Amino acid sequence: MINDQLYINKVLKGDTNAFAFLVDNYKAMVFTLALKMLKSREEAEEVCQDTFIKAYKNLSKFKGESKFSTWLYKIGYRACLDSLKKNKEKYNTDTINEVTINKISSTESILDGIERKERALVINKCMLSLPEDERTVLWMFYFQELSLKEIIEITDFSEANVKVKLHRARKRLLGIVKQNVEPELIEHYGRK
Repeated sequence: MINDQLYINKVLKGDTNAFAFLVDNYKAMVFTLALKMLKSREEAEEVCQDTFIKAYKNLSKFKGESKFSTWLYKIGYRACLDSLKKNKEKYNTDTINEVTINKISSTESILDGIERKERALVINKCMLSLPEDERTVLWMFYFQELSLKEIIEITDFSEANVKVKLHRARKRLLGIVKQNVEPELIEHYGRK
């Protein structure tokens, strides 16, 4: 974005306050990525801060070959992976607060009888069952609407690997949704 480059140039020339513009523009994006990957608000806040500190320190390395948001995503993604490695056992119990489900149309027919808020909770629960790498790629592609090229750049996965992970994640998610939703529907709506 031209605006981003303007502020990047200001920061590089010594105007440290100009970095606040970049933080304001991208803090929600980085925090959401961290929350989706780490499933802990506290840890996501810490990783978000670390991401911006790393970005600030390495801003001179940003060459503009990709969008600033992609470069920042990559830093955030790697910070999340580092955090996951350090605290692996911690991430099995916390939940993500919100999940947008508009893009997962294959599950919509299963969920027609459930209210929108309940659907978000069900999809959230089901997504947490996916392997971390598949969940992250699926989230980046459908919820953040990143292109394959951007996901490849952020994750360092090959194009074939990203496509395979997306395919597997969609199939697994549909299976998990069917397993979790059908018994809930029967229990919630089937009994009188």
